[in-house]
Amino acid sequence: MTDRKKLIEVENLYKKYSTKGNYAIEDICISGFGGEIIGILGHNGAGKSTTIKCMTGIHPYQQGVIEICGFDIQKKHIDAKSNFGYVTDEFTLFEKMTGFEYLNFLADVYKVDEKTRKERIENFQSVFALGDAIYQTISSYSHGMKQKISIMGALIHQPKVFILDEPMVGLDPYTSNQLKNFIKDYAEKGNLVLFSSHNLDVVNKLCNRVYIIDQGRILEELDMKAFNKTDKDFEQYFLSITKRESRA
Repeated sequence: MTDRKKLIEVENLYKKYSTKGNYAIEDICISGFGGEIIGILGHNGAGKSTTIKCMTGIHPYQQGVIEICGFDIQKKHIDAKSNFGYVTDEFTLFEKMTGFEYLNFLADVYKVDEKTRKERIENFQSVFALGDAIYQTISSYSHGMKQKISIMGALIHQPKVFILDEPMVGLDPYTSNQLKNFIKDYAEKGNLVLFSSHNLDVVNKLCNRVYIIDQGRILEELDMKAFNKTDKDFEQYFLSITKRESRA
């Protein structure tokens, strides 16, 4: 790890969707440092997306503290949001824009100057290779192309924290491999990458640390380097502590 500065701190987070309902997540505590790739791993419906939507300021929450780069997401929301990029599990894009227009729109939002945005877009193009499609409307894009333009937009301001919700879903092997390599490179530059997933193989190969969540609670935090030195099978271990071998 290149940088041990704490970039995410989540303490005792509780969230419910109705006053009379049960908590969707309870007592969630997560920390993240520069240079790390962190996974939030769980079955469908475990609470991964709820946790991330609270962390990114999309959902209000009943109790807890969330800080991004030292800024409280509720009290200093503009400062906090300026320090992360977020790619949702459902692409939220302005599909009547071209990819190029979309990137420039977000560069305007984050006050990225003309010279810097040009350099960054050129760099993204060298990695994700959208080619001339960047000048086509986003509505014409494939799933993988929408994933790429989402990532480019989320990182146009080069935030210290990069958050993704189920980033590999629906991607072809080539695009998935591109994204994995990009995530590794981004973390190696001292940034923090945090993503949710139910893909055990991706989490095992990419992450430094993993939080296993089930029924809205964190069951365990794993150091993956240390875990993989044991003789335990990661899949079997995950299934044994979540106590459910299949879900809809």
